[in-house]
Amino acid sequence: MLKKIIIIITLVTLVNCSGTIDTSNLTPEKHLEYAMSLYNDGDYEEAVREFQSIILQFAGNTVNDDAQYYLGMSYFKQEQYLLAAYEFSKLIRDIPASKFVPDAQFMLADSYYELSPPYPLDQKYTKKAIDEFQAYIDFFPTNVKVQDAEKKIKELNNKLAEKEFNAARIYKRMEYYNAAIKFYGRVADTYHDTKYAPLALYNKINLLIYKKRNKEALRDIAEFLGRYPDNEKAEELKNQLKQLAEAK
Repeated sequence: MLKKIIIIITLVTLVNCSGTIDTSNLTPEKHLEYAMSLYNDGDYEEAVREFQSIILQFAGNTVNDDAQYYLGMSYFKQEQYLLAAYEFSKLIRDIPASKFVPDAQFMLADSYYELSPPYPLDQKYTKKAIDEFQAYIDFFPTNVKVQDAEKKIKELNNKLAEKEFNAARIYKRMEYYNAAIKFYGRVADTYHDTKYAPLALYNKINLLIYKKRNKEALRDIAEFLGRYPDNEKAEELKNQLKQLAEAK
């Protein structure tokens, strides 16, 4: 008999632990407290439902922006980055005075960062992430995550530069030299602070010389030496500069 009672108590306890509570009579603050307990326990799917319920039931209440922010975070934790981005942007747009706006702006950018694919693929989300990280830096320059945003912008710009650089290499291999010159130039000009820029400008100069566009080559050599005086290619280009100047 005692064994049966213990089994029944255990089953009841399990049901109560796994079930959800009735939130219909909870105050906004208590409902948020319950939703946050789900979030903190890692039950993000259930937390999403509760945060959505709070937003619908208590529009205009002080708990609304908490719910909106953590709704976005719940999606982010589940790697549902498009939904997360939508919820963060909604908070920024609809509750601009919220204390969560700086963090929402960073997380909006970070959602697009997570959606950024390898460089051969379409880079739409890479560009969105850069724009949103830059907006975060511009609007909240003293925020603690600015350094992280700058680091991620640099990483994303390197990815865009790599895509353009490899396009230039393909055009060169196919002997479409004018197209290769154009793409190397784009890397050197648009992504001048990336690791691909010096080699892109160097390759562009060599193609200009090959195409006998010496005036442009002279200009770009001078630019290279001004930007990268300590680069390993600098001495070679100084000799090229001298030869081209003598050939004029």
